[in-house]
Amino acid sequence: MQGSALVAVLIVAGIAVAWWFGSKRRKVVAAWAASKGWQFDPTRDRGFDERNPDFNCLRRGHSRYAYNVTSGTWNDRGVVAFDYHYATGHGKNRHDFRFSAIVLDAAVDLKPLHIRSENVFDKLTELFGIDDIDFESAEFSRAFRVKSPDKRWAYDVLHQRTMEFLLSQPRFGIQFGDREVIVWRNRKFSPETYETAIGVAEGILDRLPDYVVREQGGRQ
Repeated sequence: MQGSALVAVLIVAGIAVAWWFGSKRRKVVAAWAASKGWQFDPTRDRGFDERNPDFNCLRRGHSRYAYNVTSGTWNDRGVVAFDYHYATGHGKNRHDFRFSAIVLDAAVDLKPLHIRSENVFDKLTELFGIDDIDFESAEFSRAFRVKSPDKRWAYDVLHQRTMEFLLSQPRFGIQFGDREVIVWRNRKFSPETYETAIGVAEGILDRLPDYVVREQGGRQ
């Protein structure tokens, strides 16, 4: 009986601590949104993944929802910054995961492109013939794993200046949708990290060559 009571106390304490940290984060993100004149909505948006079907990181697991959603304009581009939740397994085997991301409007049509940091598992998959796109910059190829069904598109986007830019920035996962770019990391962002992530997406888009933008229907 005493053991059961202790477990109950620990559960209640855990819930209280989680609520306190959640409340503190909401206040921090809300204050950041207010400083930008942006909208802020802390409630759970369970349809967020369906409205953003291009992005793999939003399709993981089950029980998916966005929350602490902030939206506004950044240098004339629409942006959404948010926390995200998903779960794997069920019952005693359930695990909950949370991370942060931003979605930036590209203002031009895009093609699929996925950029992330290389890891040790990537080296193992190469042994089985599963490879990514390599670039003239050996440093960039070692640092990043790049996937796209259109290699020419990858090379057009990731030219020398853009590779140098990404090598100078903190590492994020980056994926192109039809007209938007998502930048994420498998943990929560501070307001400063949100802004860094927006800057990474913006830096890639601002470095798109003029001929690529024209081909994609932009800057008419």
